[in-house]
Parts: sequence; C-alpha cells; structure tokens
Amino acid sequence: MEKTEDYIKFMTGKVVDYIETPKEERRSNRQKAKATKEPWLTRWFGMGGFAVAQWLRSRNNQL
Repeated sequence: MEKTEDYIKFMTGKVVDYIETPKEERRSNRQKAKATKEPWLTRWFGMGGFAVAQWLRSRNNQL
C-alpha cells in the first residue's frame, strides 16, 4: 500500500510541474530533446548498423 501512495505522490508532483511550466518552455525543452536524440539507425543497431549503411552507400556510389 505504501508503494502505491508514493507512486501517486510522484505522479502528482510530475503533473503539477508540467502544468506550472510555461508552454514556450515546454516547447523549447522538447526541441532540445529532439536535437540531442541519436539517429534511429544508431539507437537500434549501434555502430554496426551505421557501418553497414556507410558501406552500402559507398558501394552504390561506385556503380
């Protein structure tokens, strides 16, 4: 029961923080998060996926 109450307090605090921040600040935070996000290829496959993509690009350019 105690864990549930702690979770409810935590979520309530998060919602209140979200509501109290100005809309422009939330937008700028979202833009910053998108800008710092890694490309999907690196996130899903790591450097191996990146290496394969580079290899395929160079191979297609030679043809």
